[in-house]
Formats: sequence, structure tokens, C-alpha cells
Amino acid sequence: MDGPEGPAAQPGPAERSRRSSVSSVGARAADVLVYLADDAAVPLAVENLASLSAHELHRAVREALQLPDIALEAFALWLVSPLLEVQLKPKHQPYKLGRQWPELLLRFTDAPDDDVAVDEPSLQFRRNVFFPRRRELQIQDEEVLRLLYEEAKGNVLAARYPCDLEDCEALGALVCRLQLGPYRPGQTTAGTLREKLDSFLPTHFCRRGHGFLAALRGRGAKAGAGEQGLLDAYRRVPEASGEQEPTVSTHHRAYLRKCHELPFYGCAFFHGEVDKPAQGLLHRGGRKPVSVAISLEGVHVIDSREKHVLLGLRFQELSWDHTSPDEEESVLWLEFDGDHEGTPVNKLLKIYSKQAELMSGLIEYCIELGQAAEPGPPEAPCAPPAPRPQLRRQGSVVSSRLQHLSTIDYVEEGEHIKRVKPRRTASFFGRQLSLGPGSYAMVQPAGSLEQG
Repeated sequence: MDGPEGPAAQPGPAERSRRSSVSSVGARAADVLVYLADDAAVPLAVENLASLSAHELHRAVREALQLPDIALEAFALWLVSPLLEVQLKPKHQPYKLGRQWPELLLRFTDAPDDDVAVDEPSLQFRRNVFFPRRRELQIQDEEVLRLLYEEAKGNVLAARYPCDLEDCEALGALVCRLQLGPYRPGQTTAGTLREKLDSFLPTHFCRRGHGFLAALRGRGAKAGAGEQGLLDAYRRVPEASGEQEPTVSTHHRAYLRKCHELPFYGCAFFHGEVDKPAQGLLHRGGRKPVSVAISLEGVHVIDSREKHVLLGLRFQELSWDHTSPDEEESVLWLEFDGDHEGTPVNKLLKIYSKQAELMSGLIEYCIELGQAAEPGPPEAPCAPPAPRPQLRRQGSVVSSRLQHLSTIDYVEEGEHIKRVKPRRTASFFGRQLSLGPGSYAMVQPAGSLEQG
């Protein structure tokens, strides 16, 4: 999650925390556990752990798992805890960063001191945020595909990737195929799936009634919507028509291909809050917790409780900045085109987060990577990316819900910020990407501005 100026670039001086991934430390050698997406641990005996770089440890993991060279690009080492997630650069020294973890938590989270004191990160081997999704489906190695599949599945089941029910059923059906084998008419029933439903669908689609009446219904109850939909999708998973059985990698690749329809697939996640729209006679607002998902393609703001997208923007559609005044809260500002009562305006969204600096740095780095890739020679002809049906689906969880956000329609003029009626002449921020058609465009005035 860290770009060129991420949290590990300027670690604090504290030397008091111990890493849960380090099982023993001697004078020179240590046993290190690096965790995979399926929670399996890779034990490594390494020399001079304190000075070992992430690149060297990454190589040790690849050798232990016998992974091909593509794994160097597809995966990265992360330090992860419930309070903070950091993708390490190759030059970082994981052990030292682990010992400085409390300082990072104090700088980039609002966690209480008691939580900071007991929080310990683990070393995880996870997908590299900067690995282009288009290259995933070109991978042939079964173990690399399996690791990518396991991580994607975990994010879907944990609802970090918000999905509509029908998409969750399609993804869950592939998990059924991988775990239970081919669909067997007459043998595979909704009841069969019910016992392990949370292995196939996100928890909020598995909730069933509790209490006396629910217990009475018990085994004789009809299948719930999620169970029946999952069973129908499982029945539709294609099988080979000839003698050759589909391989495990075929289903892993199908799962990843379906996940690629989600605009936030492969993102790094950050915690924040946004203002709620004022409601009621007293115009009370307040704030709601959000996850900010940033990838090579853009930024998505996700409602942490409702599990749906509040705002999705490609980098061409926004400008941004962050402010970190000592007296006030750190804020990531996003500016984008919109309308106010039918009039074109440019909207500002404030995301309150101590990770605003990290988010701003990652946005800038992702844009730089995209611009560096632009002049390159065209790749071999391939089919255009499939359209994302979720974005066209009415009420989809991945469609923006601007009505649930409190945005500001303002422009900077001198030392004051004033409302523009009806249009603006300049972006509030200078940091933006403008590349060809579809780029973020400042609304131009028709004559003079009417200031209010």
C-alpha cells in the first residue's frame, strides 16, 4: 500500500515491538514464518534477519515454494495486522519495520494506546498492488494461480470486495466445484451446501434466522435465496464435453476472470471516514466509516458497513490532494465532475484519515506507472476486455451512490473559498491526470462567474 513515500520510508525510532512472524531469534539465525493467503505458513530459517531485505526474503519464499520468476512481479511481502497493512518495497527490512510497528500505528491510525501496545504484524506473501490484472490470466503456473485465487476468494468472502448476490453465487459456484467436485444431479442439494455456506458466500448473504421458530423450521425449511441461487450456479459450472477433464487451474482462472469484472480488484485498502449528508429537521449529519480502495486503475470509496461503493473514479476523472495540518485532521481531497440540481459543477469529497498521506502517495505512484507504460509498443493483439455488467446493473453494489455522500461544490478565490453559481473556471487542486478523451475536465464558464 505504500507508494514512493509510504509508511516505511520514514519509520520511527522505536525498538520495542516483537513480530509474530518471528518464532525465535538467536545471535545470527532466526526462524521466520511467512503466511500465505490460505493461512498456511512457510517456515524459513534465515541468517542475519535484522539486516535482511524484503527482496531477499521474497526470494527465499519463492525458492521454498518453487515458484517461477513471474512470482517476483505478481507477489509482494506485506506487514499486516488488524490495524494497518503495508506492502513492503524490495529495499525495506521487514524485521526492523516490525520492531518499529508501534510508531507506524501512532502515525497512521487512530487506534487506542492499549490496542497499539498489543498489536503485532505478521509477514504475508500477497498480491502485488502494482501487478497489472491483464497479466494474471497469462500465468500458466498452477501454484501461482492458486495463491491468487485464494487471496481473491478471501477478499470476496470477507466482503472487502463488495459483490452483488448473483456475482457472489457465480463465484461461490466455482468454489463449490473446486471443493466438492462436479455437480451431481440428485446428490448435490441446497442442504448439502447449507452446512458450509459461509465457505462459498460472504457472511452477510449467509445470515439465517435465530431463535425458537427458526429452530422449529430446521431441516424441513426450504432453501434460502442464497442457497438456491448458489445451487443453480453450481449446476451451470461448465464441464468438459470431451474426454479431457477441466483442470483445477481452469477453475482458478475462471474465478480470477470473474473477479476482474470488479473495478476494485487488486486494490490496496485504507481506513477513513466521510461526512454523511445532513438529514432531518435538525440537519444532523455525522460521519460514516469507509474503506478507500486504490489500484492501478483508480479510486473507490466503499461503505464499510453497508458493503457497497459510494464513489468510483478512474484517475482520468479526478484531481486530488491531501492536507495534514498539525491543528486539524488529515484529509484526502478528491475532486471530480458532477452536477448540482442539473447544473454542471466540480465536487469535492473530504476523506478524513491519518492515512491520507499514504493514499495520496499511492495515487501519484499509480499514475506515474500508468504514464510510464503508455509510450510502450502495443502488445500482441488480444480480445478487448469484457464489459462490466455490474456497472450497468440497476442498484449494483459497485455503482456509485453520490446521494449517500456529503460533497462540497466550491472554488478557491484568493484567500476565500466561495460557492460557484453555476460554473467553475479552475480546479481546486493542481494534482491530476489528463490524458486524452474521457479525462477529468474543469467546467468552463459561459461568460462571467456569478459568485454567491
